[in-house]
Amino acid sequence: MKRCHRCKTPWHEEKRQPAYKDCCEKCSAYLHCCLNCRYHDPSAHNQCYIPTTDWVGDRAAANFCDEFEFKDAETQVKAAAKGEQARNTLDTLFGDDVASERKPKSLDDLFGA
Repeated sequence: MKRCHRCKTPWHEEKRQPAYKDCCEKCSAYLHCCLNCRYHDPSAHNQCYIPTTDWVGDRAAANFCDEFEFKDAETQVKAAAKGEQARNTLDTLFGDDVASERKPKSLDDLFGA
């Protein structure tokens, strides 16, 4: 389901994508913005998976990006659950206790002062 990035209100339209100036009916946030795009990733170059996109200063503001695709919130939740399941499997395999035992508690523990 496609949702507003600010208030999480579902977007119900017959159109596949919101127009450039479409706003959320509940909170008036722009829908055609980086924060609602499936390609937005803060760790990527220009915070976008598409390498040819221009820099956008305000990620919550409306923009004219031709690459915009409204992200599906349910797909993100499923991906996060899959990642959590993988983490739990690794913790079970290698033991979560081993990693926490090796972490130093303070700088004194690290340097032996």
